[in-house]
Amino acid sequence: MANYTAADIKALRERTGAGMLDVKKALDEANGDAEKALEIIRVKGLKGVSKREGRSASDGLVAANVSANPAGSGELGVLVEINSETDFVAKNVTFLGLADKVIAAAVSSGAQDADALLASEVDGTKLQDVVDETAATLGEKVVVRRLARVAGEKVALYLHKVNKDLPPQVGVLVATDAAGADVAKDVAMHVAAYSPQYLTKDDVPADVVESERRIAEETSRNEGKPEAALPKIVEGRLNGFFKENVLVDQAFAKDPKKTVGQVLAEAGGTVTGFARFRVGA
Repeated sequence: MANYTAADIKALRERTGAGMLDVKKALDEANGDAEKALEIIRVKGLKGVSKREGRSASDGLVAANVSANPAGSGELGVLVEINSETDFVAKNVTFLGLADKVIAAAVSSGAQDADALLASEVDGTKLQDVVDETAATLGEKVVVRRLARVAGEKVALYLHKVNKDLPPQVGVLVATDAAGADVAKDVAMHVAAYSPQYLTKDDVPADVVESERRIAEETSRNEGKPEAALPKIVEGRLNGFFKENVLVDQAFAKDPKKTVGQVLAEAGGTVTGFARFRVGA
């Protein structure tokens, strides 16, 4: 009988995220040697990378960093979403260690998207290879899904845990001028809760506005609204779309009697950009 205990099984599961049976088989093959068993799990995992390609990775975490902007004055925020297949792996120490490497590489590389980030190097190794090796150890598909960079005079960060036992699954960056810094954290929390799609009305693409206008008009006609009243009704419904999707026009989470724009104006500040990630969304 292999020389290992239940505690050894538990420790290796925590390191790898692998299933009970896989861990026991690896320890049996390694005659109880934990490091050798870890190597066996990794080798078998690497062989299974291609088999995992079609599997869904909709769990995971959001990692972030805010620091001085190396490209100039002000601050730079970086947000990365990293996916796993299960929440068991999402809170695993190996996965969390990978997240630290990914966000560090995102900051240092200057990558503008996930593909460029994965092509960057970590200690002389391509980040994609580091991700694949981690996936092999964990026995799950692991994906660096997306990356956002937000720069401004000040950048506020808010990370939200959907489940207290898991790492953050919602991340928000909000850039403001210096005057807006005092309310930026509250705005970031608002963005986390209300998920605006655009910063201002001017940021809404013309084709989206036209589509919403057409839908509002067709809906109004189908409801039998008077022809003479249609223009006013359509504009009202279009404004409703803006209030729901445009950050500065949304009712502020902490004081719905005011818009986000009004709260910023009272502080004498301006929001210049934002990014929001929710794992799997």
